[in-house]
Amino acid sequence: MENIVHDWMGLIHLVASITALITGTMGLAMKKGTRMHIKIGYGYATSMVMVVVTAFMIYRLFGGWGIFHWAAVVSGITLAGGMVPAILRKPENWVVMHFSFMYWSVLGLYAAFLSEVLTRVPDQPFFNMVGIGTGVVMAIGGSWFYYRKDYWEQQFNR
Repeated sequence: MENIVHDWMGLIHLVASITALITGTMGLAMKKGTRMHIKIGYGYATSMVMVVVTAFMIYRLFGGWGIFHWAAVVSGITLAGGMVPAILRKPENWVVMHFSFMYWSVLGLYAAFLSEVLTRVPDQPFFNMVGIGTGVVMAIGGSWFYYRKDYWEQQFNR
């Protein structure tokens, strides 16, 4: 287990990440705007705040600020970009903004998950595996997003 989790901060990060993966997937898959969607969404947002905060407390890999801390900054921005419009109900197209940012937030989490799994493949270059994991998820998820974007916007603007 020490090869996966090195200390209690890593354990909190892992548990919050798994919770975010589950709730994020549920939020994307379920009917939007329902009470359950909102509750699951706040669960996702809370777990992602924990993921981002704990990411800034983990320095074992590089001994200081590293590329994954920058990824946590991007993750925090996409999360805020999705949650702030939903909470304020502004601007006028807040639903499209909320969905778009939350979609990319969850997609970023999937990319982090696949990258984490691939970096554990023995005798493979670390950053190559991170690049492959991130690239595959973003290419597939981004293609799907742009393929379905017009349809989704029509659904949200009713």
